[in-house]
Amino acid sequence: MVTFQAAVFEAGAQTESLSTSQTELVGIQAPQTAARFGYLSYNEALEKMPQYALVKKQMEDLRSKFQAETKRVEEEFNRKYEEFLDGQRDFPKTILQKRQTELQQLMEKNIEFKASSMKELDAAEKEAMAPLRLRLNDVLREIGIRKGYAFIYDTDTKALPFLNLEIGENINLLVQDALK
Repeated sequence: MVTFQAAVFEAGAQTESLSTSQTELVGIQAPQTAARFGYLSYNEALEKMPQYALVKKQMEDLRSKFQAETKRVEEEFNRKYEEFLDGQRDFPKTILQKRQTELQQLMEKNIEFKASSMKELDAAEKEAMAPLRLRLNDVLREIGIRKGYAFIYDTDTKALPFLNLEIGENINLLVQDALK
């Protein structure tokens, strides 16, 4: 006799025993009493949180500051490059090489600034969103325990090719209410 148990239902799922010959004839079947689960769009729940708009506004303000600085350094580079092009015929070789080196260094610094600002923006967003994610996870844990779910599935991940929604419960509205 072979026992089949779904790994995701370890917390309390019932198992069904089938003989080898039964398994060959009908295939693996779901347990008669499947564990219940909740499902939601995690991103949608985050976006409905009152603090989400504030975090997005703060991130947009920070992004605008970086964009303004990027524009300023690009304009500075363009101005210096135009000056270089205008005077390159008249510059002695030493000044020409010095200006070329300055332009190259300025361009490298601009590229480095763009890369570091992107990293800083990503880090700032993760840091700003962390308390929201913690709060949402706490609410999901409370709902899962209260409703007796084996798990809560995030439909945004699209990790499961099939999910029997008849034994699951859409908890988007329940989560939104709990977060208010």
